[in-house]
Amino acid sequence: MKKLKLAIIGCGSITKHRHAPEAKQNPNVELVAVCDKNLDHAKAIAETFKVGNVYDDYKKMLKEIKPDAVVVATPNCLHADATIKALKEGAHVLCEKPMATTEDECRMMVETAKEMGKFLMIAHNQRFNEAHKKAKEVIQSGELGKVLSFKTTFGHGGPESWSSDRPDTWFFHKEAAIFGAMGDLGVHKIDLMRFLLGEEFVEAAAFVTTLAKRYPNGNLIDVDDNAVCILKTQSGAVGTVTASWTYPGSEDNSTVIYCEKGSIILYADPKFSMIIRYANGQKAYFELDTMQTNERQTKSGVIDEFVDCILTNTPPKISGEEGLKTMKVVFACFESAKTGKIVKIDY
Repeated sequence: MKKLKLAIIGCGSITKHRHAPEAKQNPNVELVAVCDKNLDHAKAIAETFKVGNVYDDYKKMLKEIKPDAVVVATPNCLHADATIKALKEGAHVLCEKPMATTEDECRMMVETAKEMGKFLMIAHNQRFNEAHKKAKEVIQSGELGKVLSFKTTFGHGGPESWSSDRPDTWFFHKEAAIFGAMGDLGVHKIDLMRFLLGEEFVEAAAFVTTLAKRYPNGNLIDVDDNAVCILKTQSGAVGTVTASWTYPGSEDNSTVIYCEKGSIILYADPKFSMIIRYANGQKAYFELDTMQTNERQTKSGVIDEFVDCILTNTPPKISGEEGLKTMKVVFACFESAKTGKIVKIDY
Protein backbone atom coordinates (compact mmCIF):
# COMPACT_ATOMS: atom_id res chain seq x y z
CA MET A 1 0.00 0.00 0.00
CA LYS A 2 1.25 3.47 -0.87
CA LYS A 3 1.94 5.47 2.28
CA LEU A 4 0.02 8.65 3.04
CA LYS A 5 2.26 11.70 2.66
CA LEU A 6 1.76 13.77 5.83
CA ALA A 7 3.10 17.24 6.62
CA ILE A 8 2.93 19.11 9.92
CA ILE A 9 2.52 22.89 10.22
CA GLY A 10 3.65 24.07 13.67
CA CYS A 11 6.57 22.47 15.51
CA GLY A 12 5.85 23.26 19.15
CA SER A 13 5.50 20.88 22.08
CA ILE A 14 2.27 19.22 20.90
CA THR A 15 4.02 18.20 17.68
CA LYS A 16 7.16 17.08 19.50
CA HIS A 17 5.33 14.98 22.08
CA ARG A 18 2.25 13.82 20.17
CA HIS A 19 1.74 14.46 16.46
CA ALA A 20 5.22 13.66 15.15
CA PRO A 21 5.77 10.48 17.20
CA GLU A 22 2.26 9.22 16.45
CA ALA A 23 2.77 9.88 12.73
CA LYS A 24 6.08 8.00 12.76
CA GLN A 25 4.47 5.07 14.59
CA ASN A 26 1.70 4.69 12.00
CA PRO A 27 2.79 2.19 9.32
CA ASN A 28 0.61 3.86 6.69
CA VAL A 29 2.20 7.30 7.07
CA GLU A 30 5.28 8.93 5.63
CA LEU A 31 6.09 12.16 7.47
CA VAL A 32 7.41 14.14 4.51
CA ALA A 33 7.73 17.72 5.79
CA VAL A 34 7.55 19.95 8.84
CA CYS A 35 7.07 23.70 8.97
CA ASP A 36 7.36 26.43 11.60
CA LYS A 37 8.01 30.15 11.29
CA ASN A 38 10.75 29.52 13.88
CA LEU A 39 13.06 27.50 11.63
CA ASP A 40 15.08 26.23 14.60
CA HIS A 41 11.95 24.55 15.99
CA ALA A 42 11.23 22.95 12.62
CA LYS A 43 14.81 21.76 12.24
CA ALA A 44 14.76 20.23 15.73
CA ILE A 45 11.60 18.23 14.92
CA ALA A 46 13.03 17.19 11.55
CA GLU A 47 16.25 15.96 13.15
CA THR A 48 14.48 14.08 15.95
CA PHE A 49 11.98 12.35 13.67
CA LYS A 50 14.11 11.98 10.52
CA VAL A 51 12.06 14.29 8.28
CA GLY A 52 13.68 15.33 5.02
CA ASN A 53 11.93 18.62 4.23
CA VAL A 54 11.96 21.66 6.52
CA TYR A 55 10.14 24.94 5.91
CA ASP A 56 9.38 28.23 7.63
CA ASP A 57 6.56 29.14 5.18
CA TYR A 58 3.58 26.79 5.00
CA LYS A 59 2.28 28.29 1.76
CA LYS A 60 5.55 27.37 0.04
CA MET A 61 5.60 23.95 1.68
CA LEU A 62 2.08 23.11 0.55
CA LYS A 63 2.81 24.03 -3.08
CA GLU A 64 6.17 22.26 -3.25
CA ILE A 65 5.44 19.10 -1.24
CA LYS A 66 1.75 18.65 -2.13
CA PRO A 67 1.06 16.41 0.89
CA ASP A 68 -1.96 14.09 1.04
CA ALA A 69 -2.71 15.23 4.57
CA VAL A 70 -1.67 18.03 6.91
CA VAL A 71 -1.66 18.52 10.67
CA VAL A 72 -2.19 22.15 11.71
CA ALA A 73 -0.62 22.75 15.13
CA THR A 74 0.17 26.46 14.92
CA PRO A 75 -0.74 29.23 17.35
CA ASN A 76 -4.53 29.68 17.36
CA CYS A 77 -4.54 32.79 15.17
CA LEU A 78 -3.24 30.77 12.20
CA HIS A 79 -5.53 27.73 12.43
CA ALA A 80 -8.05 28.97 9.89
CA ASP A 81 -5.57 30.32 7.34
CA ALA A 82 -3.29 27.27 7.43
CA THR A 83 -6.26 24.87 7.30
CA ILE A 84 -7.98 26.63 4.40
CA LYS A 85 -4.77 26.90 2.38
CA ALA A 86 -3.99 23.21 2.96
CA LEU A 87 -7.51 22.18 1.94
CA LYS A 88 -7.29 24.30 -1.21
CA GLU A 89 -4.01 22.59 -2.11
CA GLY A 90 -5.85 19.27 -1.98
CA ALA A 91 -4.87 17.97 1.45
CA HIS A 92 -7.03 16.49 4.19
CA VAL A 93 -6.54 18.43 7.45
CA LEU A 94 -6.31 17.55 11.12
CA CYS A 95 -6.53 20.85 13.01
CA GLU A 96 -5.62 21.33 16.66
CA LYS A 97 -8.07 22.88 19.08
CA PRO A 98 -9.44 25.50 19.40
CA MET A 99 -10.69 25.06 15.84
CA ALA A 100 -10.43 28.79 15.00
CA THR A 101 -10.80 32.20 16.61
CA THR A 102 -14.17 33.32 15.21
CA GLU A 103 -17.37 31.61 14.12
CA ASP A 104 -16.88 32.95 10.59
CA GLU A 105 -13.43 31.35 10.42
CA CYS A 106 -14.88 28.02 11.57
CA ARG A 107 -17.58 28.21 8.92
CA MET A 108 -15.05 29.04 6.20
CA MET A 109 -13.01 25.98 7.20
CA VAL A 110 -16.07 23.73 7.03
CA GLU A 111 -17.20 25.19 3.70
CA THR A 112 -13.74 24.88 2.16
CA ALA A 113 -13.48 21.23 3.17
CA LYS A 114 -16.86 20.56 1.50
CA GLU A 115 -15.92 22.54 -1.59
CA MET A 116 -12.62 20.66 -2.01
CA GLY A 117 -14.06 17.25 -1.14
CA LYS A 118 -11.51 16.78 1.66
CA PHE A 119 -11.83 15.74 5.28
CA LEU A 120 -11.43 18.23 8.13
CA MET A 121 -10.98 16.72 11.59
CA ILE A 122 -10.49 18.57 14.88
CA ALA A 123 -8.02 17.07 17.38
CA HIS A 124 -10.30 16.64 20.40
CA ASN A 125 -8.33 13.73 21.81
CA GLN A 126 -10.39 13.30 24.99
CA ARG A 127 -13.08 11.50 22.98
CA PHE A 128 -10.58 8.65 22.51
CA ASN A 129 -9.96 8.03 26.22
CA GLU A 130 -11.13 4.54 27.19
CA ALA A 131 -12.98 5.68 30.33
CA HIS A 132 -14.77 8.41 28.39
CA LYS A 133 -15.88 5.91 25.74
CA LYS A 134 -17.06 3.50 28.44
CA ALA A 135 -18.96 6.28 30.24
CA LYS A 136 -20.75 7.18 27.02
CA GLU A 137 -21.85 3.55 26.67
CA VAL A 138 -23.20 3.52 30.23
CA ILE A 139 -25.11 6.78 29.71
CA GLN A 140 -26.57 5.62 26.40
CA SER A 141 -27.63 2.28 27.91
CA GLY A 142 -29.97 4.04 30.33
CA GLU A 143 -28.62 1.98 33.23
CA LEU A 144 -28.31 5.08 35.41
CA GLY A 145 -31.39 6.86 34.11
CA LYS A 146 -31.49 10.44 32.93
CA VAL A 147 -28.46 12.73 33.30
CA LEU A 148 -29.35 15.53 35.70
CA SER A 149 -26.10 17.39 36.25
CA PHE A 150 -22.34 17.28 35.73
CA LYS A 151 -19.07 18.96 36.63
CA THR A 152 -15.94 18.75 34.52
CA THR A 153 -12.56 20.36 35.11
CA PHE A 154 -9.31 20.79 33.21
CA GLY A 155 -6.69 22.68 35.16
CA HIS A 156 -2.93 22.70 35.52
CA GLY A 157 -0.10 25.08 36.35
CA GLY A 158 -0.06 26.77 32.95
CA PRO A 159 1.46 26.35 29.48
CA GLU A 160 4.67 28.24 30.32
CA SER A 161 6.10 25.07 31.89
CA TRP A 162 5.57 23.02 28.71
CA SER A 163 5.44 25.29 25.69
CA SER A 164 8.43 25.22 23.32
CA ASP A 165 8.80 29.02 23.64
CA ARG A 166 8.60 29.16 27.43
CA PRO A 167 8.52 31.09 29.66
CA ASP A 168 7.08 34.05 27.68
CA THR A 169 4.96 31.74 25.57
CA TRP A 170 2.66 32.65 22.68
CA PHE A 171 -0.19 31.20 24.76
CA PHE A 172 -0.03 34.39 26.87
CA HIS A 173 -0.27 36.85 23.97
CA LYS A 174 -3.70 37.77 22.64
CA GLU A 175 -2.56 38.50 19.09
CA ALA A 176 -1.39 34.88 18.72
CA ALA A 177 -3.63 32.96 21.12
CA ILE A 178 -6.86 35.04 21.08
CA PHE A 179 -8.11 32.83 23.95
CA GLY A 180 -6.43 31.73 27.18
CA ALA A 181 -7.29 28.79 29.43
CA MET A 182 -10.83 28.66 28.05
CA GLY A 183 -9.66 28.07 24.48
CA ASP A 184 -6.76 25.85 25.52
CA LEU A 185 -8.45 23.61 28.10
CA GLY A 186 -12.13 24.50 28.43
CA VAL A 187 -12.78 23.71 24.76
CA HIS A 188 -11.68 20.11 25.40
CA LYS A 189 -14.21 19.67 28.20
CA ILE A 190 -17.07 21.30 26.31
CA ASP A 191 -16.44 18.95 23.41
CA LEU A 192 -16.15 16.01 25.81
CA MET A 193 -19.50 16.77 27.46
CA ARG A 194 -21.21 17.08 24.07
CA PHE A 195 -19.75 13.66 23.24
CA LEU A 196 -20.68 12.02 26.55
CA LEU A 197 -24.19 13.43 26.86
CA GLY A 198 -25.09 13.06 23.19
CA GLU A 199 -26.92 16.39 23.07
CA GLU A 200 -26.19 20.05 22.53
CA PHE A 201 -25.87 22.89 25.00
CA VAL A 202 -28.50 25.59 24.53
CA GLU A 203 -27.59 28.19 27.19
CA ALA A 204 -24.36 29.40 28.76
CA ALA A 205 -23.40 31.63 31.66
CA ALA A 206 -19.74 32.20 32.46
CA PHE A 207 -17.02 34.03 34.30
CA VAL A 208 -13.88 34.17 32.14
CA THR A 209 -11.14 36.14 33.81
CA THR A 210 -7.42 36.72 34.44
CA LEU A 211 -6.36 36.30 38.06
CA ALA A 212 -2.69 35.41 38.38
CA LYS A 213 -0.58 34.86 35.26
CA ARG A 214 1.85 37.67 34.48
CA TYR A 215 4.34 38.70 31.83
CA PRO A 216 8.02 39.09 32.78
CA ASN A 217 7.35 42.83 33.27
CA GLY A 218 4.85 42.06 36.04
CA ASN A 219 1.66 42.94 34.16
CA LEU A 220 -1.23 40.46 34.02
CA ILE A 221 -1.41 38.55 30.75
CA ASP A 222 -4.01 39.76 28.27
CA VAL A 223 -5.82 36.42 27.89
CA ASP A 224 -7.85 34.53 30.50
CA ASP A 225 -6.18 32.17 32.98
CA ASN A 226 -9.43 30.97 34.63
CA ALA A 227 -12.96 30.23 33.46
CA VAL A 228 -16.02 28.81 35.21
CA CYS A 229 -19.03 28.15 32.99
CA ILE A 230 -22.57 26.95 33.67
CA LEU A 231 -24.15 25.14 30.75
CA LYS A 232 -27.67 23.86 30.09
CA THR A 233 -28.46 21.04 27.66
CA GLN A 234 -31.45 20.55 25.37
CA SER A 235 -32.98 18.11 27.88
CA GLY A 236 -32.53 20.54 30.77
CA ALA A 237 -29.46 19.07 32.50
CA VAL A 238 -27.20 21.73 34.01
CA GLY A 239 -23.55 21.54 34.95
CA THR A 240 -20.22 23.31 35.14
CA VAL A 241 -17.11 23.44 32.99
CA THR A 242 -13.99 24.80 34.69
CA ALA A 243 -10.70 25.63 32.96
CA SER A 244 -7.62 26.97 34.72
CA TRP A 245 -3.93 27.68 34.23
CA THR A 246 -3.45 28.37 37.94
CA TYR A 247 -3.78 24.96 39.59
CA PRO A 248 -0.55 24.37 41.51
CA GLY A 249 0.85 20.87 41.76
CA SER A 250 -0.85 18.02 39.94
CA GLU A 251 -3.26 18.42 37.05
CA ASP A 252 -7.03 18.06 37.49
CA ASN A 253 -8.69 16.54 34.43
CA SER A 254 -11.74 15.00 36.05
CA THR A 255 -15.44 14.71 35.29
CA VAL A 256 -18.46 13.69 37.37
CA ILE A 257 -21.84 12.97 35.77
CA TYR A 258 -24.85 12.80 38.10
CA CYS A 259 -27.76 10.66 36.94
CA GLU A 260 -31.09 9.55 38.43
CA LYS A 261 -29.77 6.18 39.61
CA GLY A 262 -26.12 6.93 40.27
CA SER A 263 -23.08 8.92 39.24
CA ILE A 264 -20.03 8.34 37.04
CA ILE A 265 -16.63 9.60 38.23
CA LEU A 266 -13.94 9.90 35.56
CA TYR A 267 -10.18 10.35 36.06
CA ALA A 268 -10.51 11.49 39.66
CA ASP A 269 -8.84 8.40 41.16
CA PRO A 270 -5.15 7.51 40.58
CA LYS A 271 -5.95 3.83 39.89
CA PHE A 272 -9.50 3.63 38.60
CA SER A 273 -10.23 5.83 35.58
CA MET A 274 -13.98 5.24 36.00
CA ILE A 275 -16.01 4.63 39.13
CA ILE A 276 -19.78 4.22 39.18
CA ARG A 277 -21.54 5.04 42.46
CA TYR A 278 -25.04 3.60 42.47
CA ALA A 279 -27.90 5.16 44.42
CA ASN A 280 -28.12 2.01 46.61
CA GLY A 281 -24.57 2.56 47.85
CA GLN A 282 -22.83 -0.02 45.67
CA LYS A 283 -19.80 0.92 43.59
CA ALA A 284 -18.20 -0.45 40.41
CA TYR A 285 -14.53 0.18 39.65
CA PHE A 286 -12.95 0.27 36.18
CA GLU A 287 -9.18 0.29 35.63
CA LEU A 288 -9.19 1.24 31.94
CA ASP A 289 -6.42 3.72 31.14
CA THR A 290 -4.65 6.82 32.45
CA MET A 291 -5.23 10.43 31.49
CA GLN A 292 -2.55 12.01 29.34
CA THR A 293 -0.79 14.98 30.89
CA ASN A 294 1.87 17.33 29.57
CA GLU A 295 4.43 15.37 31.53
CA ARG A 296 3.04 11.92 30.69
CA GLN A 297 2.14 11.53 27.03
CA THR A 298 0.59 8.28 25.86
CA LYS A 299 -0.73 7.46 22.42
CA SER A 300 -3.82 9.60 21.85
CA GLY A 301 -5.26 7.75 18.85
CA VAL A 302 -5.95 11.00 17.00
CA ILE A 303 -3.45 10.53 14.15
CA ASP A 304 -4.44 6.88 13.73
CA GLU A 305 -8.13 7.87 13.48
CA PHE A 306 -7.37 10.66 11.01
CA VAL A 307 -5.30 8.37 8.79
CA ASP A 308 -7.86 5.57 8.96
CA CYS A 309 -10.63 7.97 7.90
CA ILE A 310 -8.62 8.99 4.84
CA LEU A 311 -7.61 5.46 3.84
CA THR A 312 -11.14 4.07 4.22
CA ASN A 313 -12.84 7.21 2.85
CA THR A 314 -14.87 7.47 6.06
CA PRO A 315 -15.83 10.98 7.24
CA PRO A 316 -14.30 11.73 10.66
CA LYS A 317 -16.64 11.72 13.63
CA ILE A 318 -14.88 14.80 15.03
CA SER A 319 -15.53 16.74 11.85
CA GLY A 320 -15.32 20.44 11.16
CA GLU A 321 -19.08 20.61 11.77
CA GLU A 322 -18.55 19.03 15.19
CA GLY A 323 -15.74 21.45 15.92
CA LEU A 324 -17.99 24.39 15.02
CA LYS A 325 -20.70 23.21 17.43
CA THR A 326 -18.15 23.05 20.25
CA MET A 327 -16.80 26.48 19.37
CA LYS A 328 -20.31 27.96 19.43
CA VAL A 329 -20.43 27.09 23.13
CA VAL A 330 -16.97 28.60 23.70
CA PHE A 331 -18.00 31.84 21.99
CA ALA A 332 -21.22 31.92 24.03
CA CYS A 333 -19.21 31.62 27.25
CA PHE A 334 -17.02 34.56 26.26
CA GLU A 335 -20.11 36.60 25.35
CA SER A 336 -21.70 35.79 28.71
CA ALA A 337 -18.54 36.80 30.57
CA LYS A 338 -18.43 40.08 28.65
CA THR A 339 -22.12 40.99 29.00
CA GLY A 340 -22.91 39.43 32.39
CA LYS A 341 -25.95 37.74 30.83
CA ILE A 342 -27.08 34.20 30.10
CA VAL A 343 -26.48 33.56 26.39
CA LYS A 344 -28.68 31.34 24.23
CA ILE A 345 -26.75 29.17 21.77
CA ASP A 346 -28.24 29.09 18.28
CA TYR A 347 -27.45 26.11 16.03
